Amino acid sequence: MSELVHTARIKIYQDKRPNRRAFVEPFSEPLRFGVHGGVKELYGLEPEEELPTTLDHLIAAVGG
Repeated sequence: MSELVHTARIKIYQDKRPNRRAFVEPFSEPLRFGVHGGVKELYGLEPEEELPTTLDHLIAAVGG
């Protein structure tokens, strides 16, 4: 059996939709998520501020 190497402790807060903040322990600055480009068009949203989507973060992590 494998040993547990890490447990991610993350708190996610919903701000004004579609924006969210994710706090990853032990970092004090949040990751910010929202919509932009084709995603905002797909969902018919016009955010006050365009932010990376959760999908953008996933792609960046895999490509890392």
